[in-house]
Amino acid sequence: MPLDTIGTPTLWALSVGAVAALIVLDFLVTRRPHDVSMREAVGWSVFYISLPLAFGVWVWTAHGGEIGLQYYTGYLVEKTLSVDNLFVFMLLLGAFAVPRNLQQRVLLFGVVGALVLRGVFIALGAQLIASFSWAFLGFGVILLVTAVKMLRDALSDAHVADVSELRLIKLVRRFMPVVDDYHGTRMTVVEQGRRALTPLALVVIAVLGTDVIFAIDSVPAVYGITGDPYLVFATNAFALLGLRALYFVLAGALAKLVHLGYGLAMILAFIGVKLMLHWAHGVWPGVPEVPTLASLGVIAGILAITIVTSLLAGRRDDARAGRELPAEDEAVRSERIDRPTEDEAVRSDRAN
Repeated sequence: MPLDTIGTPTLWALSVGAVAALIVLDFLVTRRPHDVSMREAVGWSVFYISLPLAFGVWVWTAHGGEIGLQYYTGYLVEKTLSVDNLFVFMLLLGAFAVPRNLQQRVLLFGVVGALVLRGVFIALGAQLIASFSWAFLGFGVILLVTAVKMLRDALSDAHVADVSELRLIKLVRRFMPVVDDYHGTRMTVVEQGRRALTPLALVVIAVLGTDVIFAIDSVPAVYGITGDPYLVFATNAFALLGLRALYFVLAGALAKLVHLGYGLAMILAFIGVKLMLHWAHGVWPGVPEVPTLASLGVIAGILAITIVTSLLAGRRDDARAGRELPAEDEAVRSERIDRPTEDEAVRSDRAN
């Protein structure tokens, strides 16, 4: 069955061209490696958040409130999932000890890889939905399985990037030598007459490998909000384009979102159930569906609870650390009292 879409050939061409132009702009910005200041990161983040919000106003005005609501809900879901992308990117950058002035180049490669992979998955997903009525059921199962895995990772605190255990990196090292030091933005160098990869190439490969996993999660998730392939593309593109700058804004805050894994697991599970209900409604019309407005409310509510509980947990940990610190200070003071000072020791020697 053909899918309803607002994406005319002209709109598709303009959108793909705009995304390509923004990617070129980002490559020009990162052409000269430099340490990204907070002012620069915030400026670009505001720009990349303003674009999708303004585009949503046009969608709402041109195509009605329901389509506009689907777009904003899908964008919220994709932006939330992209924050989890950033958390994994942060772990990989730390594990590979990427110099700060090269981090934005690695992030940009990750964003471009994610856009390409998600474009492929969006096309495949649209074809599956158009050809097979059970595609929504399959997407729902994928999201439920992912939600369970994400919940188990959150419970076990499994967000650890051990470079030596990454299968993809092991495979690359088997076929290509790797030098120990970074050489600016170069991916390969010639050493002792042999072409070898730099650590920058390894971390880019690792990031692209994670892009595949995230594409499998994110595309079915947004198809649970809207069946329009164009809106799926637009929400994914807008959510990804600003990640390079957003990373430097949220780098410190990401570690404080200790309950992010739980929140994302709940969101994916909710969308998975929503997709399965949508499939069941097509088979048995009496089965209810979840309206878009209700989906937005549930997702926003889960995000709000996740942020609040994460902040409360952080304050509780800080308070606990603050209570433990005075005890340590008291022990230090006691040791200082029991131990003679240097002046007292000198005076004692003189008296003797």
